[in-house]
Amino acid sequence: MMQTFKSLQFLRLFKGLFEKFGIDYDALQKILSIKLTMDQRRVPTIFNDSKKKEGNHFFKSLWIYALYGLILIPFLLLGTNYVFQMSLVFGLIIFIIMTSMISDFSTVLLDVRDKNILNTKPINGRTINAAKIVHVMIYMTVITGAFVTVPLIVGLVRHGIVFSIVFFIDLVFTLLFVVVLTALIYLFVLRFFDGERLKDIINYVQIMLSVGIIVGYQILIRSFNVVDFDIVYSFSWWHVFIPPLWYGATFELAMHPIFTGPFISLALLGFIIPVIAIFLYARLMPSFERNLEKLLSDSGKKRKSNWLANLWAALTCRSKEERLFFRFAMTMMKKEREFKLKTYPGIGIALVFPFIFIYTELSERSLADISTGRTFLFIYFCNLLIPVTVHMLKFSGSYKGSWLLKAAPIKNRSAAYSGTLKAFLVKLYLPVFLLLSVVFTWIYTLNVIPELIAVLLGGILQTLVTYKIINNETYPFSNSFEFAQETDGFKMFLLSIVTLVFVITHLISTFINYGAYIYIAVLLIFIFVGWRIVFPTTTGAANNKLI
Repeated sequence: MMQTFKSLQFLRLFKGLFEKFGIDYDALQKILSIKLTMDQRRVPTIFNDSKKKEGNHFFKSLWIYALYGLILIPFLLLGTNYVFQMSLVFGLIIFIIMTSMISDFSTVLLDVRDKNILNTKPINGRTINAAKIVHVMIYMTVITGAFVTVPLIVGLVRHGIVFSIVFFIDLVFTLLFVVVLTALIYLFVLRFFDGERLKDIINYVQIMLSVGIIVGYQILIRSFNVVDFDIVYSFSWWHVFIPPLWYGATFELAMHPIFTGPFISLALLGFIIPVIAIFLYARLMPSFERNLEKLLSDSGKKRKSNWLANLWAALTCRSKEERLFFRFAMTMMKKEREFKLKTYPGIGIALVFPFIFIYTELSERSLADISTGRTFLFIYFCNLLIPVTVHMLKFSGSYKGSWLLKAAPIKNRSAAYSGTLKAFLVKLYLPVFLLLSVVFTWIYTLNVIPELIAVLLGGILQTLVTYKIINNETYPFSNSFEFAQETDGFKMFLLSIVTLVFVITHLISTFINYGAYIYIAVLLIFIFVGWRIVFPTTTGAANNKLI
C-alpha cells in the first residue's frame, strides 16, 4: 500500500484551487506520494554525518535546523528597533532556506529522470509542473518550520500577537520568494546554454548563490549606522535590492505605525515581488520543462590536452607516477561537479572575506593608515579553504572506479596524494592567492611582497599538515561524497585552528628585524624536509600504503 503523508492530507484542502487552475489533483497526489516515498532514501546534505543509513533522514535532520534556529532568539530580545532586528533575522532565515534549497533541492527542480515515465501517460503539463514545485515547497516548509518555531514562540511572548502574525505572513512570502527565485535563475541559465556547458553553468550558479548570500548579509549589516550607541536606519535607493530589509520594514510599520515612504515602499516589495515571481514562473514553466531536456544531452566539445597542466606537472613533480596523479587530480577538480559544489563556495568566500575586513577598517581609518599596519594578515582568510578542500580530495561521485588504482602496479603509492596535493595548490590555491596578492600589493605597496611570500609558503606547509592530520590511507577521489562529513570531530577542530597558528607565528615575526626573511627560511626548511618525510620517493614496504 502507498504510504499516507500528512502533507498530502493537508494539500487536499486546496483541491478545488488546483482544479480551478487546470491541474489534475488525483494525478498530482499520486505523483507526489511516489516522490515523497522515494525521497526517504535520500540523505540531506546537512545530515551527511549520519553513520546509520536507515529511516527517514530528512525528518531526523530537522533537529539540526531547530538548533540553528536558536541563533535568532537574541535578535528578538534586543529591543524594539524592529527594522534592524528583523532585517537581521530574515537575513539569517533567507540564508538557511537558500542554502538548503541549493544543496538539497536544486536536484528536484532539475530532475529529468521521470520524463520518460510521466510524458508517456495521460497527464497534462500543468499537473507535472505543479507536482515539481509543490514537491519542493513541502520540504522547504517543513525546514522553515523547524528553523523558526522556537523563535516564533519567543517573539509571541516578547512582542505580542501582532508581531507573530506579521512574522508568519512574512515567512510565507519569504519561502515563496526563495523557491521561485532559485527556479527563475535556473530557467534563465537553461534558456541560453545546453548540454555539458549547461551543467557547468548551473554548478557555478549554485556556487555564486552560496557566496552571494554571505556577501549580501555583510551588506545588510552595513545598511545600519551606530550613533551614540543607538542603531540608526537611513534609507538609500539601493536598499530596495536587499530582501531582508523588505520584511524588516513590515515589522516597523506594524509595531511602530509611522507610515513613511521608504518603509511603505520596502514593505510592498516584500509582497509584490514574490507574487510577480510566482506568476512569471507559472508563465515560463512550460519553457523551463522543455529546456530541461538539454540536461539529457551531452553536446559539449571535447576538451583538448591541457599543456599548462603538463608544464606544472613537469615543474613540481619528482617522478613519473607523481606527474600522472597530478594530471589526474587536475582533471578531477576541473570536471567533478559535486566536488566543485562543495569546495568552490569556500574559494569564493576566501576571495571576498579579506576585502570585507579591509572595508570595515576603512570605516575607521584611511587607506594610507591601513597600508602601514599589519592588516595584510587578513590575506590568511584565503588559507581557510585549505582544510575543507584537502578533506574533500578523498571523495568523488565516480568513486567506484577507484578499484583501478588499487589494481594498478603503482610502485610508490605515496605519490598519489603528493601529486594530488600539488595539483590542489596549483589549480585552486595559487590562483586565489595570486589574485589577492595583486590587490594587497597595490594597497600595501611592494614592501608587503616578502610577507606575501611567507603567507604562500605557510599555505603550502599548512596543506601538508592538514593532509597528515586527516589522512586515512586511502587513494584520492576513492570515497563516496555520502561520507564526506564522517570525520573525527577533534581532527576537524585541529584543522580549524591551524590557520590561526600560522597567523600568530607570522604576526610575531613582524616584530623582529628581518623577521619576514627569517620566517621564510624556516618555512622553506619545514616544507623541504616535511614533504620528503611524508611522501618519500623510495619504494618498498613502507609504500604499500599511503603515509
